[in-house]
Amino acid sequence: MRVIDLTHTISENMPVYPGTECPKLKAANTYEKDGFKETLITMFSHTGTHMDAPAHLFPNSSTLDAFPAEQFVGNGLIIDCSDLREGQRINMSYIDKVKNKVEHAEYILFYTGWDKYWGTIDYFGEYPYITEEVAEYLIQNNKKGIGLDVIGLDPIRDVNLTLHKKLLLKNDIVIIENLAHLGDVGNEIFTFAALPLKYENSDGAPVRAIAIQTE
Repeated sequence: MRVIDLTHTISENMPVYPGTECPKLKAANTYEKDGFKETLITMFSHTGTHMDAPAHLFPNSSTLDAFPAEQFVGNGLIIDCSDLREGQRINMSYIDKVKNKVEHAEYILFYTGWDKYWGTIDYFGEYPYITEEVAEYLIQNNKKGIGLDVIGLDPIRDVNLTLHKKLLLKNDIVIIENLAHLGDVGNEIFTFAALPLKYENSDGAPVRAIAIQTE
């Protein structure tokens, strides 16, 4: 069995969505003073590699803590979109190329290669993003979730979050952003797990996302 970590490490100087405060990791107890180490962590719910729930945008919608645990595990498929240039869109041709595999996947993860910019100003640039047609396909085919290795599902200039709203308005689907190392997984079906921190009425939460390959 091979396990590939698809998660960025949370740190005080990590990239965060514009307008969001960076996380704070404060020593609450120390070996020297208390005989053990404990850290006080302060951060926004959509920090780092994280998951969005429908309740992120819509009141009275599903929160992450209300989902059964099996929502967060399923067959995953990486779709390679790393040939796209800045600002180009992930259209249905990428899904059509691997349609037979997509039909067996519950999580569709788009590999753009943008995680190579993690920690630089370029990470907030004109990253590739999906078309409305792709979003509609995910809805109609009852996928559990979509994931990308960029900071947002929508282009960073879209303050209306058009694609988020399309996916989350009437559907129990989750969105995973800021994934890492998708290029290390390959193009076959694998077991994908992204387990969010379980807190009350969670609109979103950091996840530890992994790919599990058995062959």
